[in-house]
Formats: sequence, structure tokens, C-alpha cells
Amino acid sequence: MKLLFDENLSPSLAARLRDVFPQSTHVREVGLKGRDDLKIWEYAAAHGFALVTKDDDFRERAVLQGAPPKLVQITLGNCPTSAIEALLRQHVTELMAFDATAPASVIELPH
Repeated sequence: MKLLFDENLSPSLAARLRDVFPQSTHVREVGLKGRDDLKIWEYAAAHGFALVTKDDDFRERAVLQGAPPKLVQITLGNCPTSAIEALLRQHVTELMAFDATAPASVIELPH
């Protein structure tokens, strides 16, 4: 599973999680810093990423349009990057199953 971390999440997450999500990246690393949500959505879909975000706008798009891309919605409030890293590590098996399930378009963490 390849994760694309949205701008509202730390760029360090991609590097911190490469042992479990090796092809993951952050929007900054692919030239999408400051780009609108549609461009980020299209990039994720075109390049096989699941989009990881705290942004509710992406959730609305995922519900209306479906996958791809798959959406990982982080619902933790204001928290350190280490808490988001721990959350994603805690749910690796569940995230992999979500990625393999064709009709599912959104997973919410924590749930």
C-alpha cells in the first residue's frame, strides 16, 4: 500500500513509516505543496496512492466519487506526529485489507 500524505500532515511521516509503507510520500515531495484538493486527489488516483488526510473535504469527495484513490481519514484532533505514526502502525493489517477491498473508498482512524 502506497500512502500519499496530505499537506495537513507532517512530511516526516513518509520517512518514518517507510518500513511498513515503503513507497509512501508526502505532497511536498511530489510538487503538490499548496495545490488544490482536486489536483492532489487526481495525482493520488493516477499514481496508485491511498490519500492520508485530516481534511474533511477529501472525505466528501471520496463519498461522492468513490475510489480511486482510497482515503485514510485521520480523525485524531490536534496531536503530535508520533501519535499519527503510532495510529497508522497500529492499523497496518486493517489498512492493507482496506486497500485490497475494491468497493471500500474511505477508512476512518481511529474508528
